[in-house]
Amino acid sequence: MESNEIFREQIFEIIKNQIKLDTPPETKQTLKRLVDLGYSDQDARVLIGQCLAVELFSVLKLEKPFDNDRYVSNLKKLPEEPFDD
Repeated sequence: MESNEIFREQIFEIIKNQIKLDTPPETKQTLKRLVDLGYSDQDARVLIGQCLAVELFSVLKLEKPFDNDRYVSNLKKLPEEPFDD
C-alpha cells in the first residue's frame, strides 16, 4: 500500500474515532451539517479530512502542537477549504 493511501486511511480512522467518541463534538456536527447540505457521507468525511490534514502536517512536519481551536474553526467554515494560518 502506498504511503499516501496509508495516510488517508489513518485520517479516516481518526475521523471515525472522533465521531464515535464525540470528541471534539464539532466533527460529528460538521458531518451532519455537510450531509444536510447534500454532500455524501464519504465526501463530507473527505472535507473533514482536509481540516485534519492541516493539523497533522503542522504536528508532523512543523513540530507544532495540535491546534484544536484552528481545527474547529476550519470545520465550521467547511465546505470552504481549510487554512493553516
